Amino acid sequence: MPRRRWRIAWLLGFGVLVNYFDRVNLSVSHAALVTTFGISTVTFGYLSGAYNWTYAMCQLPIGVLLDKLGIKRVGRISIFLWSIASFAAAVTPSIGGFFGARFLLGVGEAPTFPSNAKAIGLWFPSRERSFATAIFDGAAKFASAIGVPLIGILLIKVGWRWSFAVTGFISLFYFALFWRIYRDPQDDPALTTTERDYIATDDRIFAANESGHASLGYLMRQPKVIAMVLGFGSYNYIFYLLLTWLPSYLSSALHVDLLHSFLYTGVPWLVATAGDLIVGGWLVDFLIQRGWDANRVRKATLILGTACGLGILGAANTHSSLIALIWISVSIGGLSSAAPVGWSIPSLIAPRSSVGKVGGIINLSNQASGIAAPIITGYLVAARQSFALAFGVSAIYLLIGIAGYAFLLGRIEPMPSETQP
Repeated sequence: MPRRRWRIAWLLGFGVLVNYFDRVNLSVSHAALVTTFGISTVTFGYLSGAYNWTYAMCQLPIGVLLDKLGIKRVGRISIFLWSIASFAAAVTPSIGGFFGARFLLGVGEAPTFPSNAKAIGLWFPSRERSFATAIFDGAAKFASAIGVPLIGILLIKVGWRWSFAVTGFISLFYFALFWRIYRDPQDDPALTTTERDYIATDDRIFAANESGHASLGYLMRQPKVIAMVLGFGSYNYIFYLLLTWLPSYLSSALHVDLLHSFLYTGVPWLVATAGDLIVGGWLVDFLIQRGWDANRVRKATLILGTACGLGILGAANTHSSLIALIWISVSIGGLSSAAPVGWSIPSLIAPRSSVGKVGGIINLSNQASGIAAPIITGYLVAARQSFALAFGVSAIYLLIGIAGYAFLLGRIEPMPSETQP
């Protein structure tokens, strides 16, 4: 069986890797930005969430644009924009300019995950989607695992401006790669008839809804979509808390020196990468292909993985960096195991013509959490001089997300279309 579809999966994965280098750059540069611009802990919290403001505002329009204009066209524009944003951050003379660069980065990177979820739905039959999704979702964790230490060393050697410039050059490289490679299956001349038939005929999940239509308002009222909004929102709250504050937590709360905080930060993200690829990706597809009930496998992974996220409470009051890393690894590792299943769900529950919209709705919730997590954490840490309450707030949100999966999601199967042909 030809495997061109996997070439697409790895292309999308590399894009997310580059995407997250841009994002972790800020957390690594915390101390340097304080020195350069004289910002406070609270201001850094707002700066960490700035990217998410425009990212969130773009989600619903992006979902509509993806369904209307397609992945290739939207992807090319977005990658170019986020490349420019990295260079803008590198040369800005003021904190106001830095906020502007982060706002532009949010616009440029907004289509990434809804676009990838839609692409996986086009290129893969349902029984392969968990691992295909895990490739790009796991790249987000792997970027933090290797990006924090690598960018941290780069920052120490040549300064924070060059670290942002380097990520800009890498982004331009991906822009050229995406331009050359990505096509939808029906437009790819190198896709063989055998593989095209395999993609099309093996997946009949859209048979009833193939030509249906669903508006944003209709989709936002559906219990399945609400469940994903709550569950994925709670996951992303902890994801962004750790993405933006983990190096600072290790250095300020546990008194780990700057270089070692960069290195230690990589440990939980390596565990997260393994959980994403092995549990949420390979194991889920393996069990489904062996005849296990697909709904039960996916739903159990969502609930149990999100429940593991409560491990962050174990790091709330410890003074041991080893114990803190173990609990944080349990937390983000479990959440990451649930993530590829979550990102495969838009293509499993929505009419094919509305997958982009469902992805946009879910990612709007994600980015609301991405905005709130660094800001709330900044205020709580400044007020309490401790991360304990900040970690406790994230655990409460996780309980709400688990309840959403358990009581609202129902069976993971296509929703009825709002209109039928």
